Amino acid sequence: MRSGLHCAQRGVVLFIALIILVAMSLAGIALMRSVDTGTVIASNLAFRQNATYVGDLGIEAARSWLLNTATATLLETDSTANSYYATWGATIDLLGNDTDATTTAYDWSSSGTSKLVTAAPFTPPTGYEVRYVIQRLCKDPGSPSDPLATCVKAAGTVGSASSGTKGAATYGNYALGSPVAAVYRVTVRVTGPRNTRSYVQSVVF
Repeated sequence: MRSGLHCAQRGVVLFIALIILVAMSLAGIALMRSVDTGTVIASNLAFRQNATYVGDLGIEAARSWLLNTATATLLETDSTANSYYATWGATIDLLGNDTDATTTAYDWSSSGTSKLVTAAPFTPPTGYEVRYVIQRLCKDPGSPSDPLATCVKAAGTVGSASSGTKGAATYGNYALGSPVAAVYRVTVRVTGPRNTRSYVQSVVF
């Protein structure tokens, strides 16, 4: 009788041990998958953050073009060869899709409508592609001093401290009689490793 009882007890212990072993194995697998997922998420966030930082190169390249290359007459109309648009493109979304056939849309994959940044000192790191478009914040083409253009304007003379408005931008008719300058919106798309894609926008004047 006792011998049979000992055999039965040994069988129960083995069964319980197998259950515990299976549970520990499942817990180990779950922990490994959790660590792998966390690593992937962290690396993806790092790639996205780097792409956002690289976007500053596009903004500086666009700003350099506005300061050193563009002329006042050129800025009054679209110049797709320079990825410049004289209006704010109210019907164009961030991806360049346009719902109005009468306005000029841009294509991020085309060098004819978006500018690829390659020249020093704005050369992006290896593995990154930087493109930008510049949009003047005006409803219509023309001189920013023309009320019909309906432009967002920067107060005061460019490069000097403005008075009264504390540097604020005003819409439509400008309240002060000092010189005005149009405001420009630069949109940058950065494509990086692992199909990372980031969009950065900045307003310059």
